[in-house]
Amino acid sequence: MANYTAADIKALRESTGAGMLDVKKALDEADGDQAKATEILRVKGLKGVTKREGRTTSNGLVIAKAEGGVGTLVEVLCETDFVAKGEKFIALAEQVFDQAVAVKATTAEELLASTLPDGQTVQELLDASNATIGEKIEVKRVARVEAPNVAAYLHKTSPDLPAQIGVLVATEGGDESVARDVAMHIAAFSPTVLTRDEVDAETVENERRVAEATAKEEGKPEAALPKIVEGRVNGFFKENVLLEQPFAKEPKKTVAKVLEEAGATATSFARFRVGG
Repeated sequence: MANYTAADIKALRESTGAGMLDVKKALDEADGDQAKATEILRVKGLKGVTKREGRTTSNGLVIAKAEGGVGTLVEVLCETDFVAKGEKFIALAEQVFDQAVAVKATTAEELLASTLPDGQTVQELLDASNATIGEKIEVKRVARVEAPNVAAYLHKTSPDLPAQIGVLVATEGGDESVARDVAMHIAAFSPTVLTRDEVDAETVENERRVAEATAKEEGKPEAALPKIVEGRVNGFFKENVLLEQPFAKEPKKTVAKVLEEAGATATSFARFRVGG
């Protein structure tokens, strides 16, 4: 008879994040010894790390915080929503985020290569966690912004999951309320750039070609084509450029106008959606 109880199974699951069947097998092999069972899970898990490398990570969470004119945003991914909402994964993500803040990381590569206080790198921490949790876990993206004012905003797309959308917005002038309003707007309307100057010239040219071809297909008069094309390209900018988007709370005004009236200027932003 196995030398462990249901409470032992629960404790090991909570401490490792491993599945029920794996935990039972480890406890059987370890004759109920929690420490040995943990080691067994880790060893078996590490053997499967390479196998998990090709798996898709489309779930996870984002963490964003801003303080003292500095904002950090990190996206940590896993394979299933079951793991994403688990305490083990959330605690791991928070540890990774704290490291990103501590080393002032600006990229995922920089964060993964950084060394934690216990001497292991963040990548080594993730590899060990992959082993015990049994899923591929990765840091996908990292953003860091600095400005006189930085606002952070997190949004849950589902009440039983951690935040799936995270935003940082940097502003000069104005106050915290307008910066937060713009951050919430960014979460909802997902702009891709701050100004139209940041849109790649090839992308703009392609939009012009598509707009002209569409107008001709619709039978629009040749003389009207330039105006129609320009209008549709401007529509593309209004959809993708933050400062040109109609503001969420006051659609008759652009984001740029709202910021201007508040005495503020947006200098940069970052927006992550899990798996996006």
